[in-house]
Amino acid sequence: MTQTPSWGPQRSFGRTKARTLKTRQAKLIETLLPSLAPSEAEFEDVRGQQKEVFLEIGFGGGEHLAAQAHKKPDALFVGAEPFLNGVGSLLRHIDEDGLNNVRIHAGDGRDLLKTMPHQSLDGLFVLFADPWPKSRHHKRRLINAETVSEMTLRLKPGAQLRFATDWADYANWALLFFLKEPNLEWMAQSHKDWTNAPEDHVKTRYELKALGDCAPVYFNFKRKPA
Repeated sequence: MTQTPSWGPQRSFGRTKARTLKTRQAKLIETLLPSLAPSEAEFEDVRGQQKEVFLEIGFGGGEHLAAQAHKKPDALFVGAEPFLNGVGSLLRHIDEDGLNNVRIHAGDGRDLLKTMPHQSLDGLFVLFADPWPKSRHHKRRLINAETVSEMTLRLKPGAQLRFATDWADYANWALLFFLKEPNLEWMAQSHKDWTNAPEDHVKTRYELKALGDCAPVYFNFKRKPA
């Protein structure tokens, strides 16, 4: 394993639970979730088998992650989400669809990144993360120079990182940090490349609610060759 960076303690802001969990979701958290925790040994084995590995940080209700896992049954999909109701929702998708290629970190995705080997990911998704729109809360945003650097280190050369948001200020904020990362290349060639959803994108209930202040934007970046 790679050496763990010397970050300070991470803190997930916002709610970790909103409403009482449905009976089925609560049962799945008790019975299914413990068996789905990602392990360091599994990442090492996956690398040796050349299996594709994808990570979604902040998977919300899990619709996108479950759909991607269903489309690529031979790949491993790992999701991180501190919101317990979202974890319960993804567990329901896993149970109903019989998915055996999903792992869940019920916590902050930055903590999970620290356990992952460098150049171990074939793709990384950050979709509609909390924009923390008030200026005094911008420091709580997931995207910053340090997090972008750590994400990039986990990407294989040529692997892609996708960021989507429907908040204009967060889009501008995030794009600045991504463009400053020397090992990332923005793949956009024209305006439509960030205003049109990628062909493999799966829209979630949250995205369809259109709660932001702009139409969704989709930034796709590629890890430059080592």
